[in-house]
Amino acid sequence: MKKIVTLVFVLISGLSYAQQDAQFSNYMYNTLSFNPAYAGSRGTTSIYLSQRKQWVGLEGAPSTNSLSYHSPLGSSNVGIGLSLLNDAIGPVEENLISLDISYSIQTSYDSQLAFGLRASAHMLNVDFTQLNIFNPSDVLAQSNINNRVSPNIGFGMFWYSDKSYVGFSIPNLLETSHINKGLNSSVSSISKERLHYHFTAGHVFNISQDILFKPAILTKIVSGTPFQLDLSSNFQIYDKFTIGASYRLDAAVSFLGGFQINRNWLLGYAYDFDTNNLSTYNSGSHEVFLRYEVFRSNRVRSPRFF
Repeated sequence: MKKIVTLVFVLISGLSYAQQDAQFSNYMYNTLSFNPAYAGSRGTTSIYLSQRKQWVGLEGAPSTNSLSYHSPLGSSNVGIGLSLLNDAIGPVEENLISLDISYSIQTSYDSQLAFGLRASAHMLNVDFTQLNIFNPSDVLAQSNINNRVSPNIGFGMFWYSDKSYVGFSIPNLLETSHINKGLNSSVSSISKERLHYHFTAGHVFNISQDILFKPAILTKIVSGTPFQLDLSSNFQIYDKFTIGASYRLDAAVSFLGGFQINRNWLLGYAYDFDTNNLSTYNSGSHEVFLRYEVFRSNRVRSPRFF
């Protein structure tokens, strides 16, 4: 069996510019994970829970669990959000807690522009005993990393109307070093947070009275890594069912589905299969989410398609 722990060791030891943020196929429902300006934009309390199992069948493959809450603050233009995330791959586990605040201004009769700020804490754990150490005297393998805390800040912008949205964000502005080689090395840091630039946009088209169509795009730019592009399209049928697909450039194709259980509950699922050489070693990726929203009056429409 191909072991991903070797890959993880290579990533830790050499690829300081690697893609670091957690990946989601249902990003169009989980915008708060990368853009704090989204907080409160749905006009009601929204709670989102998801689990992602990536590259099933590959030992040590990524596993991501997330829980988020966001809501407008009373009748003001302020939104607040809280996110918890657990992301693990091989011997590396990261826990993240984020606090978000947004402020919206009216740009037209039916559109708003929100600005968001994020304060976060990253807790890193690395268990080097799970790796096959070729050099027992390697300074990196002498002691594990246990709950190493790194604070960070981020910001975002999110413009939206009833039918369209455009967003830009940098979730982590501080390039924090996680693992250092020491004073005697010419390289002071071999694992470091890099700036992730996110851009997202989407529009809802009315195909008929009962069918909506929403294409969407998400791009991620990180220094030293290939350009990442996600293209998706979803249909909403009778305000009850969603079905669609997405394509991640040079990486994967996803099939998306969702069911609006009732006015408050939305259940969704995504299945990915790789379009690169990794497809030989795994049976795909699974992602499931559940969203609960509180509607106290009929003044808030439900459900909005983004």
